[in-house]
Amino acid sequence: MKKFLRYLGLGLLSTFLTSTPGLAAERISFFYPPFGEFSLSVDSLETFAKVGKIDRDFSFYASRATPQQLAQLRDLLQQRFNLTPTLVSQVTYSPIGEQLVQQLGKLLLTESRQNGFYAIRASLILAAADREGLTVVNLLRKFPSNTVRVNFTEGLRIVDDLSQLLKKKDEVVASLQKEAIAQAANSTVDFSKQPDLRSPGKFRWLKKSLELNDISRSRRLPVDIYLPTTQNSEPTDQNSPSPPFPLIVISHGLASDRSTFVYLAEHLASYGFAVAVLEHPGSNAKRFQEYFAGLASPPEPEEFIDRPLDIKYLLDELQRLEKSDPSLHGKLNFQQVGAIGQSFGGYTVLTLAGAKINFEQLRQDCNPNNSSFNLSLLLQCEASKLPQKNYELKDDRIKAIMAINPIDSLVLGEGGVSQIKMPVMLVAGSQDIFAPPVFEQIRPFTWLSDPNKYLALIENATHFSAIAEPTPENDVLPVPPALLGPDRDAVYSYLNALSVAFMETHLLNRPEYRSYLQPSYATFISKEPLNLSILQSLSVAQFNQIWSASIPQSAKLSNPQPTPR
Repeated sequence: MKKFLRYLGLGLLSTFLTSTPGLAAERISFFYPPFGEFSLSVDSLETFAKVGKIDRDFSFYASRATPQQLAQLRDLLQQRFNLTPTLVSQVTYSPIGEQLVQQLGKLLLTESRQNGFYAIRASLILAAADREGLTVVNLLRKFPSNTVRVNFTEGLRIVDDLSQLLKKKDEVVASLQKEAIAQAANSTVDFSKQPDLRSPGKFRWLKKSLELNDISRSRRLPVDIYLPTTQNSEPTDQNSPSPPFPLIVISHGLASDRSTFVYLAEHLASYGFAVAVLEHPGSNAKRFQEYFAGLASPPEPEEFIDRPLDIKYLLDELQRLEKSDPSLHGKLNFQQVGAIGQSFGGYTVLTLAGAKINFEQLRQDCNPNNSSFNLSLLLQCEASKLPQKNYELKDDRIKAIMAINPIDSLVLGEGGVSQIKMPVMLVAGSQDIFAPPVFEQIRPFTWLSDPNKYLALIENATHFSAIAEPTPENDVLPVPPALLGPDRDAVYSYLNALSVAFMETHLLNRPEYRSYLQPSYATFISKEPLNLSILQSLSVAQFNQIWSASIPQSAKLSNPQPTPR
């Protein structure tokens, strides 16, 4: 009983409320066999939120919480989420939103112990439309039932499973870091005497903006081109790029735009690379702004096809313009093309490199009743709605790719990723909860068959650490500071250096840059708390051994990618 009461303490209650912006109606009911049912009134929570008073009903839980937990809970109860009813409605009626609410409904049941899907969606919309706005207490008041029943047993199971998964992830990351450090110890390179690739290069550059129109697909593609210029520039040596310049294409992530990687485009241009940064109109920031305003539908499954086709069309148009536009004439080398993408853009460049959509795996693992701690599967499974056929997405002009926080474990899978036959660098953040590193980057790294492959692992980086600072002009969904991660400038510097080293080595065939891709260089430039590690090899067998060693004997898994439940 004592252990049960500890679980019923405010720490767990706070976890539930933080994870879901509201629980129930007049009373919140916890049923935990064999001890029976416990409940808490919404009035008690409201009194505590408004005046800080702990009444008799609430004291049972508050006495088991620390002062810090109580303060955090009160802050949460007082917080107003500035979301319009239109936005809430659009999201919760979208395919991915419905899946999320459906899974939440398994934990938060109605008074008759039914899935709380419809009640949760209704209360979210009603609370957002109310004059008091969307707060936890107001959401509870709008719940269309006198009592919400928390599936406490299932909740504890989920918390335990998540804790185990996070522990395994930390142990895998620590094991890979240990291996990288061991490899770095054998290096004899003195990087303090080498050029610092984190600093800008010697080239000046000009920015040219275009809007391309693919009439056949009704897609308008805004593009910014960063073009090196030899005028007033100081090339580093006689082997430095000269016109025509090697070309790098950058693909942004979901709900982002071409401003996201300005820092990376400018840095590459300063080293003599022409850089084309485009926007994908079906999944960019503008589309999401229209979607949340009720003016457009959510991104379609066809975006999995249209995104790589956008890049192919961009390259076709640049080849045409290079012959007709004086500002581009003779400036772009289409024999040396690389691609960089982040998140959904990471998927995009992987397909351009030859990875094919894995419809068989999507069919097996994507099910509306399944759930997973891998949030990216909600997006990946949208691809299962595409007509099943062999889509030709590979572009032979592209010779090397970098994929930052890519999503690929289901939509491409081992069968898709293993088809890539070119140099690849995968970049992972250890605290990425949207594209979890173990399933979306570390394990897929083992599927790559080309010997020139690299895994850059950034400790404590999140899914958003690599993107540029949001601005009022380009920010769609405000990202909570906790999800941005610490010191993003350090992450920018890592990506600047690694992108130059990788493209110089594998796009321009300059072996003198290969040393920058070694684990010892990662150790040299690492900055706490965002330590950088680089691995150049990891087999499926080695990964499975690491994964198995991190799992208690009673909970061994035959498949390192848990099947979504």
